Amino acid sequence: MKCIVAGHEAVTAKDFAELAFGIDLELFTGSAAETDDDRKARLDVARAVLAELRQSDPEAAAFAAALMRTSPMKGRRPAGQRSRRSVRRPAAHSAVAA
Repeated sequence: MKCIVAGHEAVTAKDFAELAFGIDLELFTGSAAETDDDRKARLDVARAVLAELRQSDPEAAAFAAALMRTSPMKGRRPAGQRSRRSVRRPAAHSAVAA
């Protein structure tokens, strides 16, 4: 059985969600290629859209809010930044020659 929404065939779950709710998933989930400035701008727009959706379509708003909470991009570190894990180095043993 094919899933057709508004005359468009949804091939994947992502396609179906975009067609059914009428929202761009990348707006709420992000992209691996975005810079920190791009991310801040995208999140500002996503929050504004989410506020409007809460008024007009609570079901779509709940879906969008869930996307923002579970986004794999949420906890990413900028490229080149190390984690704050400490590194243990073996203690240097000094030998005294007699």
